[in-house]
Amino acid sequence: MNKVKLGIIGFGAQGGAYAGFIAEGRVKNMEIGAICDIDSAKKEEAAEKYPDTPFYEDYIEMMESGAVDAVVTTVPHYLHPEMGIEALKRDIHPLVEKPAGVYTKQVKELNDYAAEKPNLTYAIVFNQRTNELYRKVKSIIDNDEIGDIRRTNWIITTWWRPQGYYDQSAWRATWEGEGGGVLVNQAPHQLDLLQWIAGMPESVYSKVKYGYQRDIAVEDEVTTLLDYGNGATGVFVTCTHDIIGTDRLEILGDKGKIVVDDSKTLTVKRLKKPEPEMNKSMNMEDVAKIFMGESTDDIYETEVKEFESVWGGQHIAVLENFAANILDGVPLIAPGSDGIQGVALANAIHLSSWLGKEVELPVDEEQYLAELNERIAEEKQ
Repeated sequence: MNKVKLGIIGFGAQGGAYAGFIAEGRVKNMEIGAICDIDSAKKEEAAEKYPDTPFYEDYIEMMESGAVDAVVTTVPHYLHPEMGIEALKRDIHPLVEKPAGVYTKQVKELNDYAAEKPNLTYAIVFNQRTNELYRKVKSIIDNDEIGDIRRTNWIITTWWRPQGYYDQSAWRATWEGEGGGVLVNQAPHQLDLLQWIAGMPESVYSKVKYGYQRDIAVEDEVTTLLDYGNGATGVFVTCTHDIIGTDRLEILGDKGKIVVDDSKTLTVKRLKKPEPEMNKSMNMEDVAKIFMGESTDDIYETEVKEFESVWGGQHIAVLENFAANILDGVPLIAPGSDGIQGVALANAIHLSSWLGKEVELPVDEEQYLAELNERIAEEKQ
C-alpha cells in the first residue's frame, strides 16, 4: 500500500473540503476510498463530484465494505468517540475531528479502546499544531528560552457568529446537539494549543454567560482564570459576539515574554538577565532610567517574525501526517489520545460556571455528565 484509502464520514463543509484536497492531489499519500452521509441528498452531490467513489448512508456498512483503510469523522461532536471505537473494532484507522467528544468520560472510552489496538493509527485533527508560528512558540517554551512560565493570557474573540448562523440547523448551539457553544465549536484549537504549549492547569474558575448576546442555550461569552499549581496563572477569554475581534496570546516567563498577535505576528523579548537576578541586582539609578523611558537594549533583545498561512495547508498537513504514520510509522503531530485534554478543559470551565466555584482537574466525570444531562432535559422542555 502506497496510499491510504480514506472513508469520509459526513459530507458537509469539512468533509467536502477534505474530499476536494484529496481529489486535487494535494494529499500525496491518500486517496478517497468512500464517502458516507445519512443525508441521501448528499449522494447526488458526491456522484457529481466524485463519480467513481462509492457512497454509503451507513458508516458501519462503509467500514465493512473493504473500500477504506481509514476514516475521518466530520460529524457532530457526540459521535466522534462512538465512530472511532467502531473503526478500531474493524481494524480501521480513525482520524477524529475536534473536539474528540463532548465530555471526558466518552473520550476516555475511545482512548482506552485505542490503547488496546497499538498497531492502528489513532489521530485527531488539531491542524493548528502544524502552524509554524505555534510550533515556534512551543519550541521556545520547550527550550527554556523564556524560562519558567509565570502567566498566560489569551483573548480570542475572532469567532463572531450572527443569529442566522445558529438558526441554520436545530442542533446548532444546543446541549443535546453540540454539547456546548464557543468552547466546543470554535475554540477547541486554542484550548489544545494552550495546554500543548504551556501545560494543563490544576484548576479553573470561570465566569460563563449562556445566551448572553444570542438567542441560544449554550455559552457565547467565556472568561476563565487558570491556576497551574506552581504559582503560575492564566486567563482565557473567548466569545462569539465581538464583530471586531481580538486574537492575542501572551506568555510571560522569568527570562522573557512571548506575544502573538492575530496568529500571524510573533514577538519574543528575551531578557539579558533573568528577572529574579535583575530584581536582586538592579540599583535605583538603573530603575529610574526604565521609568523615564530610556532604551531597553541593555535589558532585553527583541525578535519579531511574521508568519503566513495558506488556506487548507494545515489540514492537508494533518491528513498527510496521519497517512504517513499508517504507511511508514512517521510520528503523529496530534495523537488521538491528546484530544481528551482540551475536552477536559472545556468541561472544567463549564462545570466551574455551573457550580459557581473553582474546579480542580481532572473534573468529576459523573458530576459533569449529570449536570450536562440536566441541561439537556431542561432544553427539551
